[in-house]
Amino acid sequence: MWHRQVGPGWSSFAVQGDRFYTQEQRGENEVVACYKATTGQPVWTHHDAARFFESNAGAGPRATPTLSNNRVYTFGATGILNALDANTGAVLWTRNVSSETNTKIPFWGFSSSPLVIGDLVIVAASGQLVAYDAATGNRRWLGPNGGGSYSSPQLVTIDGVQQVLLVTGSGTTSVTPADGKQLWSDTWASNSIVQPALTADGDVLVTSQENGTRRIAVAHNGSGWSVQERWTSNGLKPYFNDFVVHKGYAYGFDGRILACIDLKDGERKWKGGRYGNGQLVLLPDQDLLLVLSEEGELALVSATPDQFNERAKVEAIQGKTWNHPVLVGDILLVRNGEEMAAYRLPLAR
Repeated sequence: MWHRQVGPGWSSFAVQGDRFYTQEQRGENEVVACYKATTGQPVWTHHDAARFFESNAGAGPRATPTLSNNRVYTFGATGILNALDANTGAVLWTRNVSSETNTKIPFWGFSSSPLVIGDLVIVAASGQLVAYDAATGNRRWLGPNGGGSYSSPQLVTIDGVQQVLLVTGSGTTSVTPADGKQLWSDTWASNSIVQPALTADGDVLVTSQENGTRRIAVAHNGSGWSVQERWTSNGLKPYFNDFVVHKGYAYGFDGRILACIDLKDGERKWKGGRYGNGQLVLLPDQDLLLVLSEEGELALVSATPDQFNERAKVEAIQGKTWNHPVLVGDILLVRNGEEMAAYRLPLAR
């Protein structure tokens, strides 16, 4: 549909109607930008005088915006949390999470995407969750400090109880959304980057580049919460690449190669396809993975456990591509630190 240049950054897209929102670096300014999805034309931009850079991943913000109640919430790499009007980009409130929580900017920059629950906006100040009032920006609570983290707060329901998970350097922590009080924790050391996942029966999957994937059972009883390891597998070891759960199996990256493991015991079913440090989206109705490789290629891979099967591949964009792709209806949005593009995918007949 279109290609256009974009500033550096590893943000993905938040989409609402014909508009999408992302973050990018433009010179010495960190920018929140709104574009039209059908044409790629700019709608508005918001600028903050901030710049984050490190030599491996380069310049720019890392986190993806969050949309809620006609607002867009963004978290920059230096710790600036904004609430903006989604139509105009007007600033509703802004906070510097780094200075307000006395948190040093992490080596790779703040990377947490905001989580909106009711009247709260929750972000991870490295390994510590912080909640702000969505309407005013006033701080509501500060959660336990779990050490460094590049993960985002994730809303889940376990044993009928709504809770927020955060993967940190010291393990996985669960807190109550209302006040940030800890419900349970698990001390298995993950790489504190990749989001956890839930199995169909409510277990939690966490991953580590060094240690693989662990399935933990979390249960609630009269005296509190219990956490128990079911298995640990070295068949799936993602670094900062997403993984998905589908029909009793997990699909993701084992290093730089795609792999599938069985959720019953963690046994690897197959490994194949070199996509570098790519990202993927599950197309559950078609048993397919839509993979965006580190080199900007799009591939369709069967999300089935029998064998690796690449169904199709096409070049989408050029350059080092770590950003997560987004599929909305039949429009696929892809970007990296240099360019972005939209493709219309024909719907299955």
